[in-house]
Amino acid sequence: MVVALIIACEVGFWVLLALGLGARYLLKWRRTSVVLLLCEPVLELVLFAVTAYDLKNGAEPGWEHGLAALYIGYTVAYGHYTIRWLDGHAAHRLAGGPPPAKPPRYGMPRARHEGRLWLRTLLGAAVACALLQGAVWYVGADGDVSSLRSFQWTALRVAGIHGLIALTYLIRPKKGPASTPEVRAERRKQEAQR
Repeated sequence: MVVALIIACEVGFWVLLALGLGARYLLKWRRTSVVLLLCEPVLELVLFAVTAYDLKNGAEPGWEHGLAALYIGYTVAYGHYTIRWLDGHAAHRLAGGPPPAKPPRYGMPRARHEGRLWLRTLLGAAVACALLQGAVWYVGADGDVSSLRSFQWTALRVAGIHGLIALTYLIRPKKGPASTPEVRAERRKQEAQR
């Protein structure tokens, strides 16, 4: 039941997002768009409630409960970022807005961008670990919580691996062509600091 609900929440996320952006840019219904986009967090609350209810009714903690916690952590950390990113693209494609800004490709601006993404991953892992720890306490010593503990380690490993990847951008920033605006701005900034 929990796995089907996770899939339904993911499908619901994209359906609500498409409806919200369509209402905003195709139908020009801004208030309706806001209401639809504000329904996104309700999906995660429903998933959380159903997962807790499933555990309360004596379900053995399993991988599906761990996956639900990881999914909720991911949507807390990256949900708004994803919506904002797609909103920029929809505004450009459907409403003639300016093209959305692309992430920096080179140097320290890229390292800062990767660092911000890692902080989002860290937030997602913290939320997932907190939910999983709550589930461990909720189940108590009577149940087998090894799968929940395993998903806590999974969340920490994902955050650690992403942190190492982000760190590589800081240690060895990718050098771009000398004529990019990012590189010129970084050089001006370094020269001003001297």
